[in-house]
Parts: sequence; C-alpha cells; structure tokens
Amino acid sequence: MLKPEHLRTLREVVQLGSFAAAANRLGYTSSAVSQQMAALERKMGVKLFDRSAHSVLPTSAARVLARQAEIVLIDLERMVATVQAVHRNSERQIHLGVFPSLIDVLTGVLRRMEPAERAGIRVSVAESSQLIPHLGAGGEMDAAIVYQVGNVGLSWPSALDRRWNAEDRYKLVLPRCWPDLSPYRVEQLADLPWITHHPGSSDATFFDGVFARWNLHPRVAGHSDDFKITIAMIEAGMGAAFVPDLALRGHGPDVVVADVPWLNTSRSIFTLVRPERETPRLRFLLDALAV
Repeated sequence: MLKPEHLRTLREVVQLGSFAAAANRLGYTSSAVSQQMAALERKMGVKLFDRSAHSVLPTSAARVLARQAEIVLIDLERMVATVQAVHRNSERQIHLGVFPSLIDVLTGVLRRMEPAERAGIRVSVAESSQLIPHLGAGGEMDAAIVYQVGNVGLSWPSALDRRWNAEDRYKLVLPRCWPDLSPYRVEQLADLPWITHHPGSSDATFFDGVFARWNLHPRVAGHSDDFKITIAMIEAGMGAAFVPDLALRGHGPDVVVADVPWLNTSRSIFTLVRPERETPRLRFLLDALAV
C-alpha cells in the first residue's frame, strides 16, 4: 500500500521543484524527503527523479503520479472530515444547569476550552429550585450544580447522584460610604437598612431565622435574589447584606466585606447528576467547575 505521507511529499516536491523546498514546507529535513521519495520509487517500481550533483528533476511518471495523488489526497481529506463530522453529530449535547453565582466560574472554564470542546454544551442559569425539576423523569437536563442554605426548601429525586462540591461561606457586606462599624457586633447592626431576598424564597426563610436568632428586626431597604444586583445596591449605599464568597469574586472597591464569627453560616454547593446520562465529557466539565 502506498503511504499518504509519501504522496503528499511527492506533490510538494513536484510543485516546488526541489527536495529542500518541499522539506521546508512540510517541516522535514531534506534527507527525510529524499528517503521518502526513494521508498516511493521502490514501491512503484519506476524511476521518479533524475538525480544529478546539483538538481533533482521529476520524471514524466512522477508528474503523472503527483496529479493522481492530488485526487487521492483530496478524497482522503474529505473522508476524514466526513467521519469527524459524523462523530461530532453523534455525541449527545450536554445540558448543564448552574445557579447564578457560578456563572463567572463557568465562563472562565468555557473560555479556556477549545471551540470544539465547547460545541454541544448548553447551559441554563437559574435558582436551584428552578433547575431541579428539569432533572426529573422526562427532563432535558443532564446535571445541575445547585446550593442549599441549611436544610431549607430544596429536595430532588432519589434517582439522582448527589456529589458535594464545597461550602460557600457568607460574609457581612456593607457600603464603603458608611461610617466604620468594626468590629461589627450584632448590636451595631440592629438599626441598619438591609437588602434581603424576596419573602418566601428559601434563602429569605433561612435568614429570617438568622435575624430572629440574634433578635434583629431588619429595616428592609430592598429585595433581591440576584447577588450581583445586591452588591450594586450595597455599592450605592442602600443597605447591608449577607453575601456568599462565590458571589463576591471581583467585587468593586465600594463595599466592605467582613467575616464575622457570630454569623458562621455557609451554603452547601453540590452537583446533581442523572447517572444514565453521565459521559466522560460531562464528567470532565463537572470536574473543571469544582470550586
């Protein structure tokens, strides 16, 4: 059988007129090109080059073979491209759900991927309670990275695999424009305006319990379930809030972040996977998103 790499080398030698020029284009040495052409001559049983001390000239047989090789090589390249396209199309898309605070981590991972690696990845961004229904029987989602604060308001089908990712600790976040309140004792916070989650959400229910535990009756200045919006409201001086570390990545200079020991609260981040849909590609993506 003729080797495709020998035919490619022949094509370049005939087009460029020398072993040295072909070697330079193909990244070979001149000696390697000479050896390939000698092997091709032996395989074909014909003389392909007239060699002299100063030149190497292709014979008529070499020119005919180079023209035929062009056709064969185009067919080979088309065959490879077709098979690769079928392979890509046969790989099932990945549908992943993530909660909003994870979006910066996700986009960072996607930016580091090659375009071919990103192909077929579909992402849904929503609160954990909104993602989980899409993981049930008949749901279109393969996996979701979710969080839970305490044991409040989140359940999932028992058929899902649950894998712990991390604990995301809450911090006290205040406007930089406020007077210095350090060391941030509980009694100092009693009369402050607060930005809280919308009533009825699992986060709001949990933090209502936190406020009640410390006998705080927050004066609510705003409601937001999106921590980016919450931080923007804090930067504007509207109020204080409890914000998890993950949502504080890359925050601006107009907020003060305090790690207060009396709060001692985190949210648990974990992944829910439909085991029958787990593939090596999905596992790779989930590992890359571990925080």
